[in-house]
Amino acid sequence: MSIAQHTNATPGAPRARKTGLILSGGGARAAYQVGVLMAIADILPKDAKNPFDIICGTSAGAINATSLAAQAVHFRTGVRGLERIWGNLTAEHVYRTDWSSFVGLVFRWLLAGARRGKTDVPYSLLDNAPLAQLLDQVINFKKIDRQLSQGNLYALSITAAGYTTGESVTFFQSAEPIAPWRRVRRIGIPAEITLQHLLASSALPILFPAVKINREFFGDGAIRQLAPLSPALHLGAEKILVIGVSGNASNAPRRLNEGEYPSAAQIVGHVLNSAFVDAFEGDVERLERINRTLRMIPDDTRRANHMELREVELLKISPSQPLDELAAQHAHELPRNIRTLLSGSGATRRGGGTAVSYLLFEQGFCRALMALGYRDAVARRDEIAAFLGMPVTAATLDTGLLAAAP
Repeated sequence: MSIAQHTNATPGAPRARKTGLILSGGGARAAYQVGVLMAIADILPKDAKNPFDIICGTSAGAINATSLAAQAVHFRTGVRGLERIWGNLTAEHVYRTDWSSFVGLVFRWLLAGARRGKTDVPYSLLDNAPLAQLLDQVINFKKIDRQLSQGNLYALSITAAGYTTGESVTFFQSAEPIAPWRRVRRIGIPAEITLQHLLASSALPILFPAVKINREFFGDGAIRQLAPLSPALHLGAEKILVIGVSGNASNAPRRLNEGEYPSAAQIVGHVLNSAFVDAFEGDVERLERINRTLRMIPDDTRRANHMELREVELLKISPSQPLDELAAQHAHELPRNIRTLLSGSGATRRGGGTAVSYLLFEQGFCRALMALGYRDAVARRDEIAAFLGMPVTAATLDTGLLAAAP
């Protein structure tokens, strides 16, 4: 793998290892990532710059990644901005919840069906125009290039799925030229990250409309993303902090004796998890297995056989509690008309919390996720500080968030 190297080190000094941050997709679940980042900001010195050279985001994680990148000169400021957004979020900030809007969108579906799927008007079940307005207001995309040129950031990448080619496309903006890459069903191309890239990466299929970039329409980046960790590696990361949005995978799932046929919401929840969780966790497990294998090969053997494989230090932080159960506790916060629509699919009943968790952009749920992420990260503060090469300081922690954690 040929990757451009970037360092601010003086001649003769050891080259600093680039640290990557990967923020996965997951709709409203991405609020958990903000809680983890808030804890990291409290663990680091107050005036610390962005500790991540490379930031990669997919779907809702792309929104968090871009917001951080635009404020890379001051990490804490960037994190506080995310805290304000997610802590005050409602569904109305993400998609239109009025009945007239929904009826109009359904009409578009019927029109497309009457024309055998052909229509010049984008159609979806939800209108995410409010999200576009919000992102345009809170993220200054012009600042990204400034952070790159000033050395506060090395690269930012956003991944989306092409509906025509079926490829997972990673758009990246970097401080230095980096060669594009092509692998099976996934490519990386340089681009200036804009609002359109975020809307494309977070366009949940069927729910949100596809977004056209250049010649192709794109949807949610988690779809067909076979190797979620690869963008960071292609961009030169040698250490990766991964913030996931699934429950603790080490806990074996409970197999209950179900008497009822699975509801539509349960089935949809499994489909969403397969896109947002399975590939992500599988890629993490694969990297951990490669690292273990490399440790068993002596350095002399690697050099003698011209093996270019290198071990990548990995730290993964994921929810310590099942998010579907937490979402079920907050399902009543959904707007009434959305709740009515989802109730028919079983989303508001037992077992339907997984599907709800992706659309539950409401203060109660988002703040609970942030509190959980904060607590999970604080519990591993020594590990995080060591990973980032920072001394463990007597940081002032947010006791309110710790107490609010579910």
